[in-house]
Amino acid sequence: MKINKEQYKFIINGEEYHCALDITSAFVGGKWKTVVLWYLRTNKRRFSELKEVIPDITDKMLSLQLRALEEDGFVKRTLYPEVPPRVEYELTKEGKSLIPVLEAMAEWGRAKAKKDGEMVKVTAK
Repeated sequence: MKINKEQYKFIINGEEYHCALDITSAFVGGKWKTVVLWYLRTNKRRFSELKEVIPDITDKMLSLQLRALEEDGFVKRTLYPEVPPRVEYELTKEGKSLIPVLEAMAEWGRAKAKKDGEMVKVTAK
């Protein structure tokens, strides 16, 4: 990025980013990360609960996304030593800092859908 005709970049954990939006996209970009974060914004959820609200995501992809979000510090995974084991996922403080961004994105999406599309009820498969 250029500021006053000088070239700058950001470096986080050895990775280079050319602007702030590049950083955001790198951490929460892609098809599923924002959706997973969206469904964790109000309360803890178990893997099966996330699958229920995001039915098009595969088990493998959900697992990969949760692991990446945990590694990046946005999601906390808590394992309860029960039989069978229970695992819950919740947003960390840093994850919660994304809620205003997610809400703005959702609002834009609702406005776009209202303007150019329609909402239809999904029928059982």
